[in-house]
Amino acid sequence: MDTPKKPTSLACPICKSQVLWTEDFPARPFCSERCRLIDLGDWATESHRIAGDPVVDDLMSDDLEGKLH
Repeated sequence: MDTPKKPTSLACPICKSQVLWTEDFPARPFCSERCRLIDLGDWATESHRIAGDPVVDDLMSDDLEGKLH
């Protein structure tokens, strides 16, 4: 007899409340649409960033010829 698997539980990245990885939480890994939008706003305002050196910003427009296609 197979034992049903317990859904994965994780903390919401914004408010830290517990979120089950189920259809009951469609905004997962966030607990709600509100927390999802807060996170999106943080990326849009560049409060969140991915570390590293910018690549395109260092290039001159002539250097981009033929590389964007």
